[in-house]
Formats: sequence, C-alpha cells, structure tokens
Amino acid sequence: MGRRILNDALRSIVNAERRGKATVDLKPISTVMSSFLKIMKDHGYIRDFQVYDPHRVGRITVQLQGRVNDCKALTYRQDIKAKDIEAYRLRTLPTRQWGYVVITTPDGILDHEEAIKRNVGGQVLGHFH
Repeated sequence: MGRRILNDALRSIVNAERRGKATVDLKPISTVMSSFLKIMKDHGYIRDFQVYDPHRVGRITVQLQGRVNDCKALTYRQDIKAKDIEAYRLRTLPTRQWGYVVITTPDGILDHEEAIKRNVGGQVLGHFH
C-alpha cells in the first residue's frame, strides 16, 4: 500500500513537470514520501515542499523547478547489498552523470551515494533523474 502511494505521487510530479506547472499537490501522503522529497530537494530537483496536516489524510505541496525528467518508485520489494548498489545504479539510471537511486536502510532513507559512503544496504524505494 505505501509504495503504491509513493509511486502515484512521483508520477503526479512527473506529469506536472511535463505540463510546465509550478506546483503540484500530493495526497494521500506518507512519511516515506516526505523523506523521498527531502532527498530530491537536497539534490536540487525540486525547489521546496510543505506538509499540511500530516496526522489526518494530509497533503504535500511541492514547488517544481523543471529538472525532473523521470521519477519512479518500485512497487515490489527489492533487497540490495552495499556492494551491489553501484551495479544497480548503472543498470537503472540512463547516464553516469545524473540521477539517484533512493534506498531505505537501517540508517534511514538515503540516496545511493550516501549508502555507499556508509557501506549499508537495504531495499530500493525508487529512483529519479
């Protein structure tokens, strides 16, 4: 259920970017979604996001920047070891220069660079570029 919500939200972001929208509202929301968006914001793919009323149904408003080409969440569980992250990234992302794989690890939700640096594996949540 949670991964389906994340996938629907990420598809909404991509569709809004393609239409040239400045903002997009996402609902329902989850804590995993806000962690994923924080990684996107840290890498400059979105401007900012605000979470409204997170204890009930909630809504997240994302300010777009026009940098997101594609963004997907895996709806199935895929475990990945720390030593296999780089091979997975090369297989999944279109080029070496840009794009990030997001992984849920025992240290929290991290991008592939941070997971390699900390030498932790986990489950692949999705990727964006």
